[in-house]
Amino acid sequence: MQFQELNLSAPLLDAVSQMGFTEMTEIQEKTIPLLLEGKDVIGKSNTGTGKTAAFSLPILEQMQQEDTDHVCTLILCPTRELAMQACDEIRKFSRFQKHVRPVAVFGGASMERQIYQLKNGANFVVGTPGRVLDHLRRRTLKLDQLKTIVLDEADEMLNMGFREDIEAVLAQLPEQRQTVLFSATMPPAILALTKQYQKDPILVQIQSAHRTVDAIAQYYVSVPMGRKTDALQLLLLAKKPNSAMIFCNTKKMVDELTEALTMRGFPAVGLHGDMKQLQRTQVMNGFKSGKNTILIATDVAARGIDVKGVDAVFNYDLPQDHEYYIHRIGRTGRAGKTGTAYNIISGRKQELEMRDISRYTKAEITEIDVPTSKELHSMAMDEEKQALLALTETEITDEAMVLTETILRHTEGEDGAKKILAAMIQQRLEQATKNLPTFDVPKPIRKGRRTGAKTVRVRINAGRRDRMAPNFILGALVEATGLQGTDFGKIDIHDQYTTVEVPAAESEMVIDTMKGGKISGKSVLVRRYEEWDNGKKSGGNYRKGQGKGQNGRNPDGRRGGEQRRSSRHGYNQNPRSGNYNRKRKKG
Repeated sequence: MQFQELNLSAPLLDAVSQMGFTEMTEIQEKTIPLLLEGKDVIGKSNTGTGKTAAFSLPILEQMQQEDTDHVCTLILCPTRELAMQACDEIRKFSRFQKHVRPVAVFGGASMERQIYQLKNGANFVVGTPGRVLDHLRRRTLKLDQLKTIVLDEADEMLNMGFREDIEAVLAQLPEQRQTVLFSATMPPAILALTKQYQKDPILVQIQSAHRTVDAIAQYYVSVPMGRKTDALQLLLLAKKPNSAMIFCNTKKMVDELTEALTMRGFPAVGLHGDMKQLQRTQVMNGFKSGKNTILIATDVAARGIDVKGVDAVFNYDLPQDHEYYIHRIGRTGRAGKTGTAYNIISGRKQELEMRDISRYTKAEITEIDVPTSKELHSMAMDEEKQALLALTETEITDEAMVLTETILRHTEGEDGAKKILAAMIQQRLEQATKNLPTFDVPKPIRKGRRTGAKTVRVRINAGRRDRMAPNFILGALVEATGLQGTDFGKIDIHDQYTTVEVPAAESEMVIDTMKGGKISGKSVLVRRYEEWDNGKKSGGNYRKGQGKGQNGRNPDGRRGGEQRRSSRHGYNQNPRSGNYNRKRKKG
């Protein structure tokens, strides 16, 4: 349905046209007529479906010239960024309506400036619950003549703990009003709000919550633990997005990843809730202007941010809620355009989570390989080839032609011109490839230990004295690394330590993953196994007295010359004493 088919005034239709909107989204088509009739509405819709226009256009249409001396509309948003963004959109829609004066109020900004704006004719207020409540308590905001209130991203406001603030605001509103609620999900808390504060609300629900991902190509790469940042770097270099958003689950991870990428030469900036408002505004301005092409953010900080032209979304961490996955990747592929989403996963647990997300979104998420350094080098070479061939279409000046002929006359032999061209090309190639990484990310082993695959041993500082058993150790390794039990080889349990055979390609990942880990409740240290760990030299067994540490003992605490052996199942045998530490069979 076209916007022109709506019964809207000419100023609004002109503003919509200037913004490049012609066809309504599903939520707009279903919601706008109901709001024009004054109905209370519950809109169940995901981010990126055009909610701001869905509620603001009918509100603007009903605002009269006399509505200039009081606030007639209030929109509550969960974050400062969303409040600022919604207010900006409303200003654009109302550009030809001089009687509409939108103002955004939110924490972290000057209270005095907001008070000044509110006192000077603001009649359309967009704000966060906490700051709106502050103004109400100061009596710098009066809502006694309010006609419409909108709760945008209501589920997120409740998740952030704003329920009491929202209810305190709603309690001060006139009984006769229009109450509109938009939410991506409908948990019991939302339904309770609608029951208490809305009158006969009409539910508007998009046919499928998953349609927003239809235009987005989705991929994932599986990498060993500890190699996600390397994989992300290779993906960014290979895919070359003009604008990208990267999502992490914690503020700490946002800071660490931002630092890691900027150190590797990427124009990346981070965004999370602990940043001051001025810093957050600078980050968003830099990203929107294209100065910084990579934005790394948490879900809460990025909720509702609308940045046009995001080519790709990267999930460095998988979201903790499947609905958040749709919100994240919905940053790309907006307004009918295509987009791309990449997920970086490590371990069996995250592979299962990825499978669950695929089922939930009813979308195919295809596994791809992490680009290799050789492939990146080849791509750079090919790009230079295309750039050089394009130069043949360039119009040559007389000055350049004269210089070329002069150089050719001074070259010796028939290959002179070829050598000059080769030297110039070599210069360009060196420039194009000098910053490319030389490392590759190994593929994790998933389907059992491959026949003939090289293995190494790792040493765990816990053994029989700590009541370790093979199933305890194997279970902890599988849980931590995501590898399968068959990926691990022989497990030898000694009195004070244990050795485990692991695939050589995964050994560093296993060690990194087990840092600070626990097995059967005991904190353990894991490192590469060395020959002296078992009282051996490379040439054979230690003789008595050789390789002793303090008190005449070997590094693992045994006396010189003493050697122990163990089976895969952890039975210990001391060949010197003849004692066997085995359980006797009953009967």
